[in-house]
Parts: sequence; structure tokens; C-alpha cells
Amino acid sequence: MRKFWLLFSQTVTVLLAAYFVVATLKPQWLNRPGMGAVAVIEAPAGLPGAPAPAGSFAAAAKSASAAVVSINTSKAAARNPNMDDPWFKFFFGDQGGQNEPQVGLGSGVIVSPNGYILTNNHVVEGADDIEVILNDTRKAKAKIIGTDPETDLAILKIELDKLPVIVLGSSDTLQVGDPVLAIGNPFGVGQTVTSGIVSALGRNQLGINTFENFIQTDAAINPGNSGGALVDTQGRLLGINTAIYSRSGGSMGIGFAIPVSTGKQVLESIVKDGQVTRGWIGVEPQDLSPEVAETFGIKPEALGAGGVIITGVLQNGPAAQAGIVPGDVITTVAGKPVRTVTELLSAVAALKPGVAAPLGVLRKDKKTEIAVVPGTRQRPKIQR
Repeated sequence: MRKFWLLFSQTVTVLLAAYFVVATLKPQWLNRPGMGAVAVIEAPAGLPGAPAPAGSFAAAAKSASAAVVSINTSKAAARNPNMDDPWFKFFFGDQGGQNEPQVGLGSGVIVSPNGYILTNNHVVEGADDIEVILNDTRKAKAKIIGTDPETDLAILKIELDKLPVIVLGSSDTLQVGDPVLAIGNPFGVGQTVTSGIVSALGRNQLGINTFENFIQTDAAINPGNSGGALVDTQGRLLGINTAIYSRSGGSMGIGFAIPVSTGKQVLESIVKDGQVTRGWIGVEPQDLSPEVAETFGIKPEALGAGGVIITGVLQNGPAAQAGIVPGDVITTVAGKPVRTVTELLSAVAALKPGVAAPLGVLRKDKKTEIAVVPGTRQRPKIQR
């Protein structure tokens, strides 16, 4: 009887031990929930290749991001010629640390299978070495093909095969309220996509560039985004992100992009001619305020949509040769209305030198049209 009881107790002990092991490690074998398990409701996992949810910008971001690159630049620091003089070191110490190269960070957009990249001039200005990093992690040294400081654009070129290329959209058909995406490498954290809308068009007189016709957006743009892409919801390039309005250095919801129409013009001019050629007529314009109009005896009803008054004409310049005189009000250039000095400057710059263009002129309350053959605008001198 004692042996039987001992065998029974050992059997029960083994069975209880096995039960606890199974209950702990494989509770489903006992058809009971695991210890400490929480009941949750999970959505079914999406199938690979399933369409994106309605309203998603995933397709546009994927299409455009491949052609947006990061740009790393370096510039050798200026060396003091007295750095090796013992007396200089005695009085001023060893300043070798001040000779470290200056580094910069920005973004760019591949716009051609030939390796042409559109970016900002201020991203690469003065750089001795430029490295481009693609979204697929490939790296290449870039060469500056040309720059246009007056629009803050630059063209780079890299030598790589099978390059992803962005599709150019139409910035001329943009409307306030259109959704847009900003793609770039802010703060060097890696490629980032932000979304917003077009909050204004034709922004100028900001004092950023000579020629300003910015697309304003509230998509988050930060340092490092310069030269990156502003695209539509189909991933087509609308502009090159250039500047932000900020009091803190970070995004405050006001960013500015150069329209792709300007970028295409600069690209074609630099690749073809090595520089951007712009029109010039030799006048000194002034915005036509009510006070100025009264001074020149111009009736408000004669102005219509407005114009720009000419206060000075360069002797023997294109405008003078065509018959433009001080006091004339230019209302259109090649059929395009102009209401401010900035608009007049941009419209004239877009003219082809040597090819006559019609200017709508208001002279003593009488409207007329004068053909002017523009000259070539001189390139600005680079300040060193």
C-alpha cells in the first residue's frame, strides 16, 4: 500500500509540473487564453501591392523622391599667410583649428537622364568640392555647369548610369489652394516629405533675388531643403524650394519656391549658351502711385489695370531709340500686363535680345504700342 501511494504521488507531481509548463509556454494547447494576455482588435494586414488609401500622397512621394538628391559641399578655409611665423604664434597662438574647411548642406533635383541637376546657387556658391548622394545611396562628385545668381539657380552635372529623372509639371497653371509636397534633406536628417498647399503666387519684392516670382507654400521647409523639389500630387516638379520666412531658423509655415518655368529657362540657357541671356531696354522705372500719377498729370481712369511710369531713359538705349520718353507709362510687355517695377523687370528680362517686342504705352492719356528691340542685360559682377 505504501509503494502504491508513493507511485501515485510521484505521478501526480509529474503531471502537475507538465501542466504548469504547458499552461505557461503553450496555453493555446489547453484552449485557454495566455496569462496576462490583453484582448485587442486588429485591422487586417494590407496585402503587398494593394492600392494606397484614398487621399494618400504615397505614389507622388515615391515617384518624385527618387530624383531628389542631397548635396554636400565643402570650401577650404582661407589661410593666414603669417600662420607659420613664430612671432605670430607667440602673440596670437596657434590658430590651426581655424583652417578647417567650411561644409554646407542642401538638396537638388535630377531633371535630365544626362545627369543635370537643378539646385540653388547659394547651395553651391564658392564650393571647392560637391558631393551628390542619391536616394538609392549612390554617391558622385558633381561639376558646376553654370549658375544664375539673379534667380539663385545653379546647374550641376554628375556621371552615373540609370538615373531617376523627375517629370516637369506646369507652374503657370498653379492656383492658390492646390496641394503640394516639399521634398528635401532638412537639417541633414535624411530625405523628408512634407505636405501643404499653395498659399500665394507671384510673390516678389522680398529682396531675396533680382528676379522674384515665388510660389509661396505652407509645406514645412527647413534649412537643408534649399534646392529640393516642390511637386504636385502626381509627383511632377512645380518649383525649387529656396527660402523660408522664419524668426527661429525653423519652418513657420511660409516657404518660397522658384517656379519650374524659370528653372527650365535657366537650365536650357546655361546648357546651350553657358550663361543666361536676358533682355534690357535702358529705362529707369518707378511704381505708379496716385501721387506720382497726379504729378505727371495722368488721369486714373486712363490707367485701367495700372502700369509703370518711366522717369528716365538711357540716351541711345533700346527704349530711347524706339521713342520711349520720360513720363510714358508702360502697361504691357509683349502682351503681358505689368503693374509693378518688379513685373516690368521680369517681363523685359524674358525678351530675346535683338528681337523686336511690342510695349503697350500710355502717353498723355492716349494709348499706343511701340516696338522696342531689346539689348542684352549685363551680368551682375560677383562680389568676392
